[in-house]
Amino acid sequence: MKVVAFNGSPRKEGNTYHAIKIVAEELQKEGIEVEIVQVGDKAIRGCLACGTCAKNRNERCVIDDEVNEWIQKMKETNGIILASPVHYASISATMKAFLDRAFYVAGVNGSLFRHKVGAALVAVRRSGGITAFNQLMQYLNYAEMLIATSNYWNVIHGRLPGEVLQDEEGVQIMRVLGKNMAWLLKLVENGKSNVKEPEKEPKIFTNFVR
Repeated sequence: MKVVAFNGSPRKEGNTYHAIKIVAEELQKEGIEVEIVQVGDKAIRGCLACGTCAKNRNERCVIDDEVNEWIQKMKETNGIILASPVHYASISATMKAFLDRAFYVAGVNGSLFRHKVGAALVAVRRSGGITAFNQLMQYLNYAEMLIATSNYWNVIHGRLPGEVLQDEEGVQIMRVLGKNMAWLLKLVENGKSNVKEPEKEPKIFTNFVR
């Protein structure tokens, strides 16, 4: 089994990376491969709302950049970790641009991430961690993913790179998240042959204008 983790921080080995590594170590102990993809230092633009991905249904965004490669990584893996630093009580702008496009493409191409195991985490200096964490969780919820949890909200604190390792509770949260994610991945993998997957329903779109 394999998990791909997306680091939304512009700092390749900042506190978000260290948080991912704690989770990854627990997954690797259980024989699960982990790949960390650096997102935050890339020039990723936002969704154009052009609808071309829904029209073509070729699992690609019309903007031909790294996002298309990352969509395929997500499609082919068993689990996905979304990780971001906190910028003005929000996830990083580059991470949001990536996720908006990737999850939209996935949704209009047969729900590519449906029933994969997902987890979200954020690294923050002081405040805004919960709001950023909730932002990441919305993508997992929307895609019908199976969400791994910990013993508290998945937020770890630190300012300078590596300082999160001094957050004893935060480190435990990440460690427990890794253990629970590994367990959930194994449950899903071992249960496929024994438990029938619920049939996917066509999406119903409504609004409140009548």
